[in-house]
Amino acid sequence: MTEEILINVTPPETRVAVVENGVVQEIIIERAERAGLVGNIYKGRVCRVLPGMQAAFVDIGLSRAAFLHASDIFSAALHDIRTDQIHELVHEGDMLMVQVVKDPLGSKGARLTTNVSLASRYLVCMPTLRNTGISQKIEDEEERRRLRDILQRHVDAHPNEGGFIGRTAAEGVNEEVLINDMYFLAKLWCGIQQRCAQATNIQLIHDDLPLTLRALRDLVTPEVERIRIDSRAMFEQALPFAANYIPEIQGRIEHYQGARPLFDLYGIEEEIKKALLRKVCLKSGGHLVIDQTEAMTTIDINTGAFVGHRNLEETIFKTNLEAAQAICRQLRLRNLGGIIIIDFIDMDEDEHKRQVLRALEKCLARDHAKTHITEVSSLGLVEMTRKRTRESLEHVLCEPCPCCGGRGSIKTAETTCYEIFREILREARQFDVETLLVLASQEVVDRMLDEESAHLAELEAFIGHPIRLQAEALYTQEQYDVVLI
Repeated sequence: MTEEILINVTPPETRVAVVENGVVQEIIIERAERAGLVGNIYKGRVCRVLPGMQAAFVDIGLSRAAFLHASDIFSAALHDIRTDQIHELVHEGDMLMVQVVKDPLGSKGARLTTNVSLASRYLVCMPTLRNTGISQKIEDEEERRRLRDILQRHVDAHPNEGGFIGRTAAEGVNEEVLINDMYFLAKLWCGIQQRCAQATNIQLIHDDLPLTLRALRDLVTPEVERIRIDSRAMFEQALPFAANYIPEIQGRIEHYQGARPLFDLYGIEEEIKKALLRKVCLKSGGHLVIDQTEAMTTIDINTGAFVGHRNLEETIFKTNLEAAQAICRQLRLRNLGGIIIIDFIDMDEDEHKRQVLRALEKCLARDHAKTHITEVSSLGLVEMTRKRTRESLEHVLCEPCPCCGGRGSIKTAETTCYEIFREILREARQFDVETLLVLASQEVVDRMLDEESAHLAELEAFIGHPIRLQAEALYTQEQYDVVLI
């Protein structure tokens, strides 16, 4: 499998695309005015403690207070003893060092923890803990033991530096490089502690790397053949960063200087447009319908134009197999997180169900986000979760429709006409007027003069007053006003 990382940089935003075998798998967009906060460390003030929720709200200088749950608090004062009583851990007015683990999503504030973690290319340092761990994506047991031994020896020799987790990229890396990484993270943590101790008010103590450098640190795998950056300034930042921290990828970084925009060259702009649509077409002729709501995301699979060649069960099975691969790609592409309900087409054979689930799990294994899948339920649904740390592509690029308020539908012209008739009756009974003027959209006015003309004439005769109509170009199909003249 060949893989490329494309980085498009402009002053207002940075966009990163991961392309596997010529197909876009992931898109990350970060805007200068709304840069991601995950990984940032703040000195914040507890502004409210809620014992009923076992949580506290912390002011870290954002427009909305951030959320800190009792389970995310580490307290040395309590001798590392966990307690679920928030009022025993923090009090209003306390100053805390906290780290953002989830960006603000919709109407929710950022999610915080006091269990700070600092990431490098190969390791994650956990200064408040003492244990070690290895990424589950490293499957070779001998390699896992080797890495764990290296980390444990360092932790035993330097207990004040905290614990470490070996990332997937640490597989096969020699001991000297890993030890250098541990010393770097320990020095970084020492500097953060010093800045926090010197801060007297709410303050950003440490901010994570910009998106371009985070992409080099987190997204580059051995399969990545090249990283193309279309900004000279960012390219010049990326080279020394790679030389210092990830020397093995330095030769793969290129400065793209073509006349054609980088994302146009790979067809990524078109993929972004498609990723905002509800319907996703499958090659076989079937399609997915993806609906993102506040509580969860639902995905429905339909055979569409695909009729198969043998029998109905085989047609359904092949459609579901293709859909499983497409769903995994769409989850990454759209960055859908939280609870996800997948409504596969009902299958009668248990073996087909198992194969579809295995295909889903296999495709999700390449996903950077943590996922959990359940078995097919009695209703034929697959429930899964995908860790969400930043907003979805739709939330970054779109806003609720001003016409429907995010409902996804608007009232018909017929419905609006009948509402207008009721409003005319209401006002004619309340006020003594000579004429009523109806202001509405062109579609509504046209219907009142055509299909509803008989009803309009009956209404005029009933109230005993003339009704005038005026089309307003700026009115939506739901908007109208009845003016008394």
